[in-house]
Amino acid sequence: MPVPQQRGALDRHLLRDEAYAALRDAIVAGTLAPGEQLHDAELCAWLGLSRTPVRNALARLMDEGLVQTAPQRFTRVAPLRARDAHDLYPVLASLHALAAEHGTPRLTRADHALLRIENDAYMNALRARDGEAALAADERFHGVFVAAAANAEIERALARLEPCLHRMERLRDGVLPGRRALAQHEAIISRAAAGDASGTASATRENWLQVGGLAERSLGTRACEDAPHDAPA
Repeated sequence: MPVPQQRGALDRHLLRDEAYAALRDAIVAGTLAPGEQLHDAELCAWLGLSRTPVRNALARLMDEGLVQTAPQRFTRVAPLRARDAHDLYPVLASLHALAAEHGTPRLTRADHALLRIENDAYMNALRARDGEAALAADERFHGVFVAAAANAEIERALARLEPCLHRMERLRDGVLPGRRALAQHEAIISRAAAGDASGTASATRENWLQVGGLAERSLGTRACEDAPHDAPA
C-alpha cells in the first residue's frame, strides 16, 4: 500500500503543536503574565509562525482555561484567581483519589519503596524551601498511584488539568505546604502498605484538598494586594 500523501496536513499539525507548547510553557512560567493581552502579530513574530497555527494553539489554550477571549475585544492570558483554585483542586482530589483506590492493590514492592523515596525528597525540599523541587517530588509521589492504576481516562483528565495546576503552583507567591501535608503523605504511605485502598484514597483526597485550600488563600491574598488602593472592598 502506498504511503498517503498528507505531508501538508502533518506539517500544519506539527506547527500547531509547536505553537501550543511554546505559549503554554510561557503562560505556566509567568513569562506571559495573568491578564496580559495577546496580539496575533506579536505572537507570530515571536514564534516565527503564521497566524493559523497560532490561532489554533490559542483556541486549545482557551479550552484548557489558560487563555480568555471576547470577540472584537481582547485575547488575553486568563487571570489567576482564588476561584480557580477553588474549582481546580476538588477535581484533582477526586481524580487522584480514584487513582489511589485503583492503584493501591496493584502496587509492587518497588512502588512502595518509590513512594518512600519521593516522600523523602518532598520533605527535604520543603525543609530547604525549594519550591520547584518540592512540587516535582510531590508530583512524582502521586504519580506512583496514577501509573499503578493504569487508567487511560484518569491520565488524560490529569494531563488536561496539568498546565493550569503548574501555573497555579508557580505563581502563588512561593507558599508551600507544611507539616500537615507531610503527615498526610505518611498516612497515604502507611495505608497503601496495609493494602487499604479506600483509606489510601481518602488520605489522598484530603491531601489534595488541603493543598488546594492553601493555594486558594494565597491567591486570594495576592488578589487583594494587586487591587488598586481605591478599589471598593
